[in-house]
Amino acid sequence: MKNSQSLETEHQYVTLNIGHQLFGIPVLEVYDVLRDQHINPIPLSPPQVAGSLNLRGRIVTAIDMRKRLGVQNTASDESETMNVVVQFKGEMYSLIVDCVGEVMTFTASQFEKTPTVIDPTWRNLSKGVVRLENNLMIILDIERIFTDITVESATAA
Repeated sequence: MKNSQSLETEHQYVTLNIGHQLFGIPVLEVYDVLRDQHINPIPLSPPQVAGSLNLRGRIVTAIDMRKRLGVQNTASDESETMNVVVQFKGEMYSLIVDCVGEVMTFTASQFEKTPTVIDPTWRNLSKGVVRLENNLMIILDIERIFTDITVESATAA
């Protein structure tokens, strides 16, 4: 039995806290982690788009993950937030989250389908969940996060 487990593919995830919920995104999709970034507003952008920031000379669109997930604003100071930079369709984006945690490794057998009782927005943006000792980590689907914003932006114009 030990040999079959050692042959199972492992996946690594960066943990993120948004509100009081633990989320994860694949470590291979993370380009950078930043704190204390000045974000410039973008006129007429969707509500989830907080603005843009300058990352070593590149303009990066910043997505407010609290708004994207419908989570109440719990931070007393915006400078407490962190930015997780990812790439989608050749463009850089920053996911504004409350806190970035550790990198955790899981095997495929530890993943479960997203429960139907989870908020529909969260369920739509999730690839699945991992049950931890005292928590449920929701694995975010990066493509769905940006696809929905792109669709919303196109229909609003």
